[in-house]
Amino acid sequence: MAAHRKPRQRSVSGTKARTAATIALAGAATATGFDGTGHAEPQLTPAQVKAKVDKLYQEAEVATEKYNGAKEKAEAAQSRLSNLRDEAARRTETLNSARDALGSMAAAQYRDGGLDPALQLALSDDPDQYLDGAEFGERAGSRQASSVARVREQLREIEQLRGAAHIELASLQSRQTELKRHKKTINGKLGAARQLLSQLPTEQRAELGEGDAARASRSSTTARDGLTAPGSATAQAPNSRAAAAVSYAYSKLGSPYVWGATGPDAFDCSGLMQAAYRSAGISLPRTTYAQIDTGTRVSRSELLPGDLVFFYSAISHVGMYIGNGQMVHAPNPSAPVRVAPISEMPFAGATRVV
Repeated sequence: MAAHRKPRQRSVSGTKARTAATIALAGAATATGFDGTGHAEPQLTPAQVKAKVDKLYQEAEVATEKYNGAKEKAEAAQSRLSNLRDEAARRTETLNSARDALGSMAAAQYRDGGLDPALQLALSDDPDQYLDGAEFGERAGSRQASSVARVREQLREIEQLRGAAHIELASLQSRQTELKRHKKTINGKLGAARQLLSQLPTEQRAELGEGDAARASRSSTTARDGLTAPGSATAQAPNSRAAAAVSYAYSKLGSPYVWGATGPDAFDCSGLMQAAYRSAGISLPRTTYAQIDTGTRVSRSELLPGDLVFFYSAISHVGMYIGNGQMVHAPNPSAPVRVAPISEMPFAGATRVV
């Protein structure tokens, strides 16, 4: 007969200990990112936070340039759509005048005992019916046929304009969707940067801010005291228009960075370049990746004040060269328009606008 064993009693304290250990391990896994979601960030040094924030700003600027490009295309589509609608309205007004004239002709015919089939069609409220029945125009007299032919052509032109307007409307709606997508990306990157900075103690945030301010101050002092002083920079510009653009850029030192802004009181990087050359009477494209194809490419060793200098492989940042290895640029939301060395970012190319 088998012996009956009494079930072993689990130690309550042992169970609690194992549970506590499990929770502790789970917490450690979460903190170190084993589960891949919802893990706590390890404590970062101010330098590490700044590096992460700078990367987020650079990614936001890539999205900003895409936003600027989509906005430019949306505005062009809106302009074309408005022009098409205006033209369709003008053509419709002309058509109505022509139909009024045919109506007078029809009234005269009716008084004489009949109404020509071509006139019936021309006065129809259904353009498709009229176009389908265009052969009736051949049965009208020569004067009537000419009038009917003009109405028929006007109807066709109006339908073509309406078709083109429909295409432009679809294009505009597509660009607006694209704008919303890029705007969401930009706000997400900037929000993540703010979140990172908010995790630092107040004194460390102050240190980071003072560091940026100190660098900006040193760069501006160098610009004023050295080769890149405004007068020296404009004197070395290749022509008067480049000099005017340099002068404008200097005049905007200290203006805030705002993504999508083109002045006169706030700018993003490409917006500042566009505004500077606009002040010199030259129209630049809106985006960095279009601006780099403007004018003549120059090497780094050939740079002169007024040249546009571009950075990163995605051509997502631009500044204006002012000599002595320095540029004026709108960096990112953490700093205003300022003077900085072109060596502080990965150099991608340069162009001389004029």
